[in-house]
Amino acid sequence: MASSKTEDPRPVYRIEVAVASEYLPLESDSATDRFVFSYTVTLRNTGTVTARLLSRHWYITDGEGHVQEVRGEGVVGEQPVLEPGGTYTYSSGAMLETPVGSMRGSYQMVAEDGAHFEAEIPVFTLAVRSQLH
Repeated sequence: MASSKTEDPRPVYRIEVAVASEYLPLESDSATDRFVFSYTVTLRNTGTVTARLLSRHWYITDGEGHVQEVRGEGVVGEQPVLEPGGTYTYSSGAMLETPVGSMRGSYQMVAEDGAHFEAEIPVFTLAVRSQLH
């Protein structure tokens, strides 16, 4: 008797997030504890269902351990829709009072079938290169 493989009909909700950050020395001023960074985020829908990014939730931690929590709708004024296999990239920025810090968080998503889920933003470093060893 031959066995037949059937595809799993359950939807997969998965958004992978990658981030690259950069220190912006021309916009920063160490004398006034103003350290400005840009970061570029790429989201990739590795799931099986089209999904829309509804909102974001960030934890921004400076080098002294102070945490700023930021919530907001969409990203850079948009609520992008990602089809399976699709990507979306945007750039934004953050300002710290220390030359080193980190960011992490999540995106709140809704799939085309109405299911809500989160996409984790893994922790990444914001740092003036001369401050890293």
